[in-house]
Amino acid sequence: MTGSPFVMRLATGLRRPKNRVPGTDVAGTVEAVGKEVGGLRPGDEVFGWCSGAFAEYASANEQQFVKKPANLTFEQAAAVGVSASTALQLLRDDGKVQPGQKVLINGASGGVGTFAVQIAKAFGADVTGVCSTQNVELIRSIGADHVVDYIQQDFTKGEGRYDLILDNVGNHSMSETRRALTPTGTLISNGGGHADGKLGRTLRTMFVSMFVRQQASPTVKTQNHGDLVALKALVEAGKLTPVIGGTYPLAQTREAISHVAAGHARGTLAITV
Repeated sequence: MTGSPFVMRLATGLRRPKNRVPGTDVAGTVEAVGKEVGGLRPGDEVFGWCSGAFAEYASANEQQFVKKPANLTFEQAAAVGVSASTALQLLRDDGKVQPGQKVLINGASGGVGTFAVQIAKAFGADVTGVCSTQNVELIRSIGADHVVDYIQQDFTKGEGRYDLILDNVGNHSMSETRRALTPTGTLISNGGGHADGKLGRTLRTMFVSMFVRQQASPTVKTQNHGDLVALKALVEAGKLTPVIGGTYPLAQTREAISHVAAGHARGTLAITV
């Protein structure tokens, strides 16, 4: 969104964005379908992803949508997309979370973090969420077994040891964070910090993972139809509920993005039309 780090502009546009309408996650009502579409009809309520989601109308391939769970609002359904898919792939594919394992989510109150807490619980893990004082009750309410208030306690210096740490913040060095792992535990670094810092941390993670058993190598996360179906099943089973930190009308999309960029967002923000 900010064109930083500058090297990313080779893909997104050097002087201005290639895609003039931003946004990826979407939920809404089907207005029309192509003649080859067999699984969706006009009037169906759906969620998924597309290019140019911050708009009154958007279109994409049929495989990029699934029918919206009846127990979610459109705002909640639109929040599932990238954040929930990322959390699912990090925990299921990279972390291979198993029942009974101890999992710590650093940055538990953010978009990916709130989904990660719930998905780890759905997989049968004993979950610890790390967040600020104002979000402690939120993280408890979405199922965390334990909550660490980072203002009061540094989890890297505590006695707790975890089979998996998902670090969405990057506010400790990788070596400090690994101290909180069991000898066979795994650290997954999911960015954290300013965009330039994220790129540097990703490169360091790639290097360290070649030599340190506890460090998972970074992978590219992509949305797919199968994961949308899996996430829908978790929602309908009552195991996953998106946390909406606020809503903005379409005309205030710029303000919503600035709020997220400033690090103030709790859960996921939604743009309403």
